[in-house]
Amino acid sequence: MDRITDEKLRKYFSITEEAYEMAKLNVSDKEKGEDFLDMISRYISDAKHFESKGDLVDAFAALNYAHGWLDAGARSGVFDVHDSRLFTVDD
Repeated sequence: MDRITDEKLRKYFSITEEAYEMAKLNVSDKEKGEDFLDMISRYISDAKHFESKGDLVDAFAALNYAHGWLDAGARSGVFDVHDSRLFTVDD
């Protein structure tokens, strides 16, 4: 597929927001966690902004950055999460 559909964007919003909520509840390192969560929140907000302007490609890109921060936090132990459906971690 060579384009971002509304359906695909909705799916990735759902997955990223679910992972974000889980990460917020499972912060292992408070100082780093606050920084990570701030960046994730900003990228999700950016994605919503781009979506509202009809720019689905940049909205999708911002969601991917948000999820990259989520995965980095999970892999580095900033978030104590064990859900391989939402994060690149082993269960």
